[in-house]
Amino acid sequence: MAVRITCIKKDGGDLYDPHEGIIDFGWINEQTRATGQSTLIQMMVFLENQNGRAYVKDSFGKITHVGIVKTNRRTKYLRTYSDGKWTDSLLSLPECVG
Repeated sequence: MAVRITCIKKDGGDLYDPHEGIIDFGWINEQTRATGQSTLIQMMVFLENQNGRAYVKDSFGKITHVGIVKTNRRTKYLRTYSDGKWTDSLLSLPECVG
């Protein structure tokens, strides 16, 4: 199953990498039209253990896939990956309401 991430919620902390501050993800399954909001942990379990896929779609319809990054401190966070490099597409999404 694949979901398109539509919004993010940040914790507001001052972190070295702003991607590490994303704590929630709003999403839609474009095939079933199901929507929801998942925590960072839930989204990582979906990607790592449930064979899930996540992506971001820009206003031109270009899809950028979401992957898990592990820091030197062994913490994990989500980030988009496109054209052979990590990108900032998640940070350009609006804040989730609610």
